[in-house]
Amino acid sequence: MSSAVVTKDQLYRDLALDMKRRDRRLRVVAVGDSRADLVVEHDLGGQEGKRTHASLARLRSAAFELIEDAADADPQYLAVLAAVAEVHRPEATPADYARAALRALRTTEQ
Repeated sequence: MSSAVVTKDQLYRDLALDMKRRDRRLRVVAVGDSRADLVVEHDLGGQEGKRTHASLARLRSAAFELIEDAADADPQYLAVLAAVAEVHRPEATPADYARAALRALRTTEQ
């Protein structure tokens, strides 16, 4: 899973060699212009609850893996994902995907 945008409530895995072994996971609690405030949600090294921060560019890099995104549970996201999956095929055009997404959004708004 990847995301170009860092948002509140996302969960990242720290992929630094020493942190990867500890399965260190960080939850975004606030996002600023250039960095995010994080809280350690899981760490086999015993650092749960510790607050820290990371630059937005670093969170979007290969140094971290996005493992949970709050958008994944949004009913509109799920409806659009299902609609896109339904029309997905080798010959599908961008317009096919756009029409499916628009129909799904209109249905969930009613």
